[in-house]
Amino acid sequence: MLILVPEQPEYCAYKQKRKSKQHLKVSLATSKKEIKLAQRLRHTVFSQEFGIHFNSQAPGLDEDRFDQYCDHLLVHDQANKKVVGTYRILRPEQAILAGGFYSESEFDLSGLQSIRHQTVEFGRACIDVDYRSGPTLMLLWSGLSALVRKNHYRYVLGCASVSLRDDGVTAAEVWRSVRGLVDQQGGLTVSPLHPYPVEHVNPQLPANIPALIAGYLKIGVKVCGQPAWDPDFNTADFPMLLTVSEINARYKQRLGFELPEFSQAA
Repeated sequence: MLILVPEQPEYCAYKQKRKSKQHLKVSLATSKKEIKLAQRLRHTVFSQEFGIHFNSQAPGLDEDRFDQYCDHLLVHDQANKKVVGTYRILRPEQAILAGGFYSESEFDLSGLQSIRHQTVEFGRACIDVDYRSGPTLMLLWSGLSALVRKNHYRYVLGCASVSLRDDGVTAAEVWRSVRGLVDQQGGLTVSPLHPYPVEHVNPQLPANIPALIAGYLKIGVKVCGQPAWDPDFNTADFPMLLTVSEINARYKQRLGFELPEFSQAA
């Protein structure tokens, strides 16, 4: 079981089984060089997964105007000094400086107005194809939970992207599986600026829910609106909202939310 190290809430390490030479750690980027490593990984993964052709001024990097306002969480393989996983984190105070959350480029967030000051946004999640195993993802989630606990955020906002390279079949399956969760948000819902018409996709075509979205749902994340169409990434983006107090009990323990420092602040 992977649990955050209480005395080092912004760093934890995981050494895989003996047959693996991977030795992973997670931490926040502390330099422009490390941020560029995250941007390079994003470029590699997104171009391969979604077939995106970036128009960045820096070849080989996925960068946008939000990066300068974000913290960048990195998983390193210390065995080869390689960044193999990343998320970027936009705190509510930094979102003000950025002119809003990234999600507002795709959704009307007026339904979340009452909780904006307690909400942190996670995005640009990606993992190197050779490291898509439980330890890498759990390290990322552990690092994210450390930041949430340290700053006493009550809500986590983000988008889960589903490729449309299969003509929307997977996106439609995700929507059929989660649409009932929207009604469980108690009014904390958003609406897409450019909805993706999942209802027009043939419901008989087979598809599976992507592993990352399935993982979010297990933790307790809920879909808080219909998916938006992102033409730049050719994806259907599902708005996801986590109420920290409603995290699945199993993951509360795994991610450190049962530690005294969080319980006393609740």
